Amino acid sequence: MHSYSRKVNVVITTAVATCLLSVVGCKKTEPAAPAPQPAAAPANTAPPAPTQPVPTFSAAQTIGMFVYPKANQTHDQQLIDESDCYNTVQQQTGINPQASGPKAPSAADLSAAEQQGAAQAPQAQGGRAKGAAKGAAGGAAIGAITGNAGRGAAIGATVGTVRGGRRQKQANEAAKQQGAQAAASQEQQDYGQSKAAYNQQISTFKRGFSACMDARGYSVK
Repeated sequence: MHSYSRKVNVVITTAVATCLLSVVGCKKTEPAAPAPQPAAAPANTAPPAPTQPVPTFSAAQTIGMFVYPKANQTHDQQLIDESDCYNTVQQQTGINPQASGPKAPSAADLSAAEQQGAAQAPQAQGGRAKGAAKGAAGGAAIGAITGNAGRGAAIGATVGTVRGGRRQKQANEAAKQQGAQAAASQEQQDYGQSKAAYNQQISTFKRGFSACMDARGYSVK
């Protein structure tokens, strides 16, 4: 009986010792956590490199316009598009926006025009002769009253000649002044028309450039 009890105790003691020596084995085994996966490499979002030479200047700035990309175009691509549109519009319209516009007439230009206008003004002729004839007729009539028509005619002719010459000179001076003023006014008018035509050409070129850049995804002002 005592021998049986000792055997039972030995078995129990052995079981307890085994359990204590391998605690992990007595518990429920948990599954291992999965190993962290490396983060995926970001996709390459860099814009493609230009496929043609990049201009060294902004074509838009040469005509006083401002361009802003609406589709995240690179600066190099924008310069290429500006150059393409500039050349395309120039070929289509034949307009060279870099050509200098007409210059306003200077004081020397206006003075030369006035001198030419005065020289080309119509001049009255025969004023002295007409005055002499008219004066002689009047003098003769007066002389006839006093009994000396010939002397009266001579005096009247002399006075008429002087008056006729003075009137002719005054008329010619007025004609020269009018001719000079008309020539200077025409010079200013010609410049105004040339300037308006030039501005119209530049406006046409800018509209074409803006339309081309807008089609390529840019805002142009």
